[in-house]
Amino acid sequence: MHVIHDPAQFPHLGNAVVTSGTFDGVHIGHQQILRRLREAARQSHGPAVVITYWPHPRLVLAPPPTHPEPQDLYLLNTLEERAAKLAEFGVDYLLIVPFTREFAAWSSEEFIQQILLQTVGTSKLVIGYDHRFGRNREGGFEYLSQHSGRYGMTVEEIPREDVDAVGVSSTRIRRALDAGDVATANRYLGYAYPLTGTVVKGQQLGRTIGWPTANVVCSEPLKLVPARGVYAVRATTATGETWPAMLNIGVRPTVGGSLAQTTEAHLLGFEGDLYDQNLTIEFVARLRDEQKFAGLDELKAQLTLDAQDAGNALR
Repeated sequence: MHVIHDPAQFPHLGNAVVTSGTFDGVHIGHQQILRRLREAARQSHGPAVVITYWPHPRLVLAPPPTHPEPQDLYLLNTLEERAAKLAEFGVDYLLIVPFTREFAAWSSEEFIQQILLQTVGTSKLVIGYDHRFGRNREGGFEYLSQHSGRYGMTVEEIPREDVDAVGVSSTRIRRALDAGDVATANRYLGYAYPLTGTVVKGQQLGRTIGWPTANVVCSEPLKLVPARGVYAVRATTATGETWPAMLNIGVRPTVGGSLAQTTEAHLLGFEGDLYDQNLTIEFVARLRDEQKFAGLDELKAQLTLDAQDAGNALR
């Protein structure tokens, strides 16, 4: 898949089959659109193109300090995760349009002329039933259908019943993760929710009790981290090896606590040094809430049980 960050650098393809949207999460609803995009591209012998935006439009139009629900601004995917997932669905070109206030002020006509036609060379546009574009979301299927003749492109809308049938939205996934319900989030996503970060040195308290952990710090500050608790996860190292693991998100109340929330993974059976390397976590199941134990012996006994539960969940 070709990834292009600057519309001015995009090759004018002609005969392109295109869809557009933020695609945060690339969830099962998005995947229906992507499958139809790929099918239509094959039928027309043209490239499948996705147009997306960075940063997320809400971050530009309603930044966190003034937004009434700042949790809705957290992202299900980093830009790299989004691109990788789109590539899995056979997208040929990904155009990432820089989203600015100036771009947000474009009319629907400007978007169609400058991006869909002049930049990409769209012959067919595939959109979800509720997709809107242009200033104040003025453009949509009705507008496109009325003017498709003069644009020289056809428009296909994914029926409402097909999209609503899966009962999913990025907002629902965020709420599930915010509650620690990774099972529901994964069902809506169609894959295990990922989190990638760099392993940094912490207080290394886990080593002192026989449970060394990798302290993972995500490079994208707006990436959504699930609710505090203990999870069964799969951890993939920079070398591509995947290990069963258990992961704690929280403030470590039993060992003195921490002012800042940490994300710490214990890779079952792993021996080695992961410092300064990337580690990708895939959430599989929630095991329990974070707890404060009476002492280290009680904590170690619970960690042994957590390791067993994680192993069972990951079989």
